[in-house]
Amino acid sequence: MLTWGDDYPIHQTPEPIAFSGSDRNFYDRYFFNGYSADGSVFLAAALGVYPHLDVIDAAFCLLVDGKQHNVRASRRLNSERMDLRVGPIEVRVIEPLQKLGLRVSDNDGGVRADLVFDARHRPIEEPRFTRRVGPRMFMDYTRMTQNGAWSGEVSLQGQKLDVAGALGTRDRSWGIRPVGAADSQPAPAPFQFFWLWAPFNFGDRAVFFHTNDDEAGRAWNRRAVVDVIGASRTEFEAPQTELIYRSGSRRLQKTRVRLAENGPELSIEPTGAHFYMSGLGYTHPTWGHGRDHGEFETAYDVIDTREVDDSAPGQIHIQALARATLNDGGKTYSGAGVLEQFLIGPHAPSGFTSMLDGAP
Repeated sequence: MLTWGDDYPIHQTPEPIAFSGSDRNFYDRYFFNGYSADGSVFLAAALGVYPHLDVIDAAFCLLVDGKQHNVRASRRLNSERMDLRVGPIEVRVIEPLQKLGLRVSDNDGGVRADLVFDARHRPIEEPRFTRRVGPRMFMDYTRMTQNGAWSGEVSLQGQKLDVAGALGTRDRSWGIRPVGAADSQPAPAPFQFFWLWAPFNFGDRAVFFHTNDDEAGRAWNRRAVVDVIGASRTEFEAPQTELIYRSGSRRLQKTRVRLAENGPELSIEPTGAHFYMSGLGYTHPTWGHGRDHGEFETAYDVIDTREVDDSAPGQIHIQALARATLNDGGKTYSGAGVLEQFLIGPHAPSGFTSMLDGAP
């Protein structure tokens, strides 16, 4: 089973690149987001490769005037992992770890894009994510993250959108996650997942924070990073959080993160605009990651974000556009980014006791 990848020195097993060990849930994914300087345009994209399901899928989403336009595509991988085209959506690696391209050609929604992402700093490797539900492996993967600047063009139904000066974040992750059709035999323990991810762009620096907590609020994967671009990088292994929710919901009104005792403090305030990750396939009942749609399939739909039930299970995973303030060494810096929230099940510090109950 020889493919394009086999002509590059990237093998990590004795087998051809088409094979990725033995776990059917192995995946390899690109993710992007971007936001215009005035916050009026938000874009997001994802492309996933699932070697053992023989599927490659992608989505591109555009949030404008309260409506989220979702373009989706899926096709047979045919074991060719180096071909990053799925119908109208294409990812290009122009300069590894520095410059990537994203194109969206003709589709039913009239969404088009020809964009280039330029990284502002070298990638940040997040700690390896390994988590079991009872004795069963739930996830085991690695992710790298970068902030960057966008250039190029985006249009919606023939109208060009202003994305000059747009910033954003991209990540690459690979390993094991639940993908494709759900397991027919339920996990032997109750499911709980508490995830916050907060990448922010500041004038001369990038700031990241993420946490995965268990039901008691203990972090099993948490880190913060401050990268002063071209100068220094500081990693914080045990940041502490203060989470302020909208009463009766799982939506955060404000988040404070003390990166270290007597150290920098990051304050995050969502601006009110939510991007629904279901547009990229996360928790989507039909377009979930790695689902089999046959040889080739595309779809287009629109989410009116003003009418979404934020407590609905399929829409609980969001990226909230947000502003941030970093207080560091007596200086204050202002930035923009997102606060991703995926909060399911109990979390004692938040007052959550069941699967989807709201904060007190």
